[in-house]
Formats: sequence, structure tokens, C-alpha cells
Amino acid sequence: MSHSDSSSFEAVIGLEVHVQIKTASKMFTRVATGYGEPPNTLTDPTVLALPGALPVLNKAALDAIIKTGLMLDCEIATVTRWDRKNYFYPDSPKNYQLSQYDQPVCRHGTVEIELPGASLAVMGEHKRIELTRIHLEEDVGKLNHEANDSLIDYNRAGTPLMEIVTEPVIRSADEAFAFLTSLRQSLIYAGISDCDMEKGQMRCDANISIRRTGETKLGTKVELKNLNSISYVRDGIVTEIKRQINVVTSGGMIVQETRLYDGETGRSASMRSKEMAHDYRYFPDPDLMPVRIDAEWKARLAAELPERPFAKQARFMEQLGLPYSAASVLVRDRALADFFEQTVKLGAKPAAAANWIANDLLRDLAARGVALSASKVTPAHLAGLAQLLDQGVVSSTQAKEVFADLAETGDQPAAIVDRRGLRQSSDTGALAGWCATAIANDPQSAAQVRAGNAKAINALKGAVMKLSAGKANPKLVDEILKQQLAS
Repeated sequence: MSHSDSSSFEAVIGLEVHVQIKTASKMFTRVATGYGEPPNTLTDPTVLALPGALPVLNKAALDAIIKTGLMLDCEIATVTRWDRKNYFYPDSPKNYQLSQYDQPVCRHGTVEIELPGASLAVMGEHKRIELTRIHLEEDVGKLNHEANDSLIDYNRAGTPLMEIVTEPVIRSADEAFAFLTSLRQSLIYAGISDCDMEKGQMRCDANISIRRTGETKLGTKVELKNLNSISYVRDGIVTEIKRQINVVTSGGMIVQETRLYDGETGRSASMRSKEMAHDYRYFPDPDLMPVRIDAEWKARLAAELPERPFAKQARFMEQLGLPYSAASVLVRDRALADFFEQTVKLGAKPAAAANWIANDLLRDLAARGVALSASKVTPAHLAGLAQLLDQGVVSSTQAKEVFADLAETGDQPAAIVDRRGLRQSSDTGALAGWCATAIANDPQSAAQVRAGNAKAINALKGAVMKLSAGKANPKLVDEILKQQLAS
């Protein structure tokens, strides 16, 4: 395939993202949700569809999807209802899935994304990806295929699940990656889901087609499944676009089908021809009443929503003067952003707080292999340390030493400074004596400074630090040396 062949096509991508909602119990029964429990222990007559078992709605799951819709600027339905999606497969004991078809909770809306910049220090382009709908349904069981058997675990069955469907407006694998990254971040921020793809809490299928650049008609789409990490979504889309271009440029036709992608080998294989909506014979569920969503309900949930990640990023840059490189790191995790804001509230300058958190604190957490919540470092520690540095009590080198100690012990910065004898000397009389000694001991460097070589003063500063056992205040040393050398 030549480069000209590749560049004369454009991709059209739509994503279907399934997200498990973080609730204590399942969608239509009081059975607990959970992961890693012994197989088939999180079940009851409703989950197993035993005769006479009736579903009862989980209001917490409804709250969560309405919150999601409000956060993503969706239209929230005034009335929503449930449908049966009929299919015969072992993962669904009912032989249908309770889902939503023509009256979903949320329609339209957008997800703001940030594309990669030229470097980590440069913010990339922001754009909005339009959504078609977000509807609520129940998850299905899990099939575990072994050598000669397929085993069914219904622990996951009945867990509240949102399906978030985009319009076919995504144009590249990078945009798909950015969409999933942004969506995941927003849902975690709002406490709606943990979105752990390894645990199946977030799953994504991609519908991919190609067309000649400039055409408006959509090509035949292929659904790509088994994309079990955000990176695999990006890699799978790249692979499928190449495959489709190869087929078309070789004179072949794209067949509408579902393909399974293998992230380890980077290859996909045909799974089945794609079913259409009418194949599922949707019809309203007779056991569940429609739900009316009023303005008061929406207003209560809107008041609980956190600041959106990109809005926080913009505020950190515009109001607090942080560079993009620091702001983008801080907002990736809501707990980290809250930690930063608390540190600033306690008196640290924003730039200093961001620097300590984005560099020293994150490095320490990674080295210890612990979460922020398990760290001994608190916002009060960092604010105190930043103030000691500002006041000239410790030098920047000594401050690093204090940080390492407080990360280990949890002691207060001022107590560590006293315990380790790190308090800088700002006694101008003592400093003047050390400076005079340094000049007398190194007349050559002194002469070079007087002759206009500004860098030669560093040798004299080093001598003063040695004479003071590292306790001289570097800023005052610089001022006093310049005064003495000018006289």
C-alpha cells in the first residue's frame, strides 16, 4: 500500500462504551455488586431469572446516569422506560437483557477531549465529541472458557451498566484514545465508576469504516471487540483502518461484521456477521414502570457534581498561573488536585506547591508503591516546608532533605529542621565574617569577579557554604559577597 493510497482515505469511528456504575447493589435486586468473589455467590432468584422473581429499580443507578448526563451536557428525559433486548446466550439467564431502546435516560451531549500536544509541556487541541445517547441496562454474566468446558459465572450479571454511544464523528485512533481518557477521568471524578478496564468496569467496542477523502456517504462499518485497555482501543483502530484500506485498494469489499482484536499479536479475526437492532426484538418490559425525572431531581444531582477536569485545568493555568505541564499532571487525579488546592489554601504559593507535588511527592509515592491516601505527607507539611524555604530558614537543597525525612517519618518540617540542625544562618555578622574569609583565601576568584567575570563568584559562595557547614543563607551570602567585592 503506497502512502498516497493511505492518505486518500479517511476513517469514520463511533464508540460504544459500557461502564459499570459504582453502586452497593445490583440494578434490579438487593444482591451486592462485587469483583473477585467466588463464582455465582452474588446471585439471587432475580439475577438467575427464577420463576416469580420480579425486578425492582435501583435508584442510586438512576442518580448516577442522570449525573453523567448533566456532566456531559446531555438532554435528560422527562420520562424513561425499560425494554427487553431478546437474545439466547448463556451469559443471560433470562434469555433477554433489561435495557433501554427508544426512551433512554440521556440523549446527545458531548465529551471534551484534549489531543496530544507537540510535547508534554504543550497543550494539544481541544474539541468536543458528540454523543448519540446514554442508556441504562444490566450487565450480563461472564463465560470462562477452559480446555473442554465453558463455565458461567453470574456474579457480574445484573450489575448496573451505562452504555455511552458516540456519533460517528471520531476521525483517528488518537481521538478515540483521548475520548476514553477524558470520559474515564470525568466518571472517576464524579464517583460514578472506578472505570477499571482490567476488572471489566469499562469496556469499549469500536465501529470503524473508511471512505475516500471528501466523500460524505458512510462506508461499511466493522465492529471491533475485545478492546480491554485504552491503549488496545487505539492500537486496534489503527490496525483495522490499515486492514480496510488494504482490502479496498486490493479490489475487495468491506463486509459488515464483528471482529475480535488480539492486543498481544496486534491482529484481528472475524467473529460473526453483525446483527441489527431488529434482530433483538426489543419490546417494553411489562414488570417495570416508566420513571419520571423532574427538575427538582436534576437540580439536586447537579449540585453534587464536582468541577469538570478540563475546567479545573483551565482555572489552575489562568487564575493560579500554573504552566500546562504542571496543571495537566495535577488534574489527572481528583485527590491530587484537591491536595494541591489545600496546600495553596494553607499558605503555599501555587507554583511552589505544584512543583513539590508534581515532582517530589509523585516520585516518592511511586518509589514506595503507595497511593496518595497512604502517604505520610499532608498539605500542611508541604505548605509548612514551602514557607520555611520562602523565609530563608532552609535552602532548596536542605528543603529536599526535609521532604525526604517527613515522607519517611510524618514529622512537621520545622521539627525536622531543628532535629537535624538544618536551620540556615541569616546572622549578617557571622555571614560577613565567612564572606571576608572566603575572599581572603581565594584572591584569584575575587579578582576575576572585580574584573567582570560574574560566574567566578560561585567559587566564593561554595567556600562560604563550606565554612558555615552548609547553614549560610545563599541569598544573603550573594548580597554580602557583592557588597564586599565592590568596596
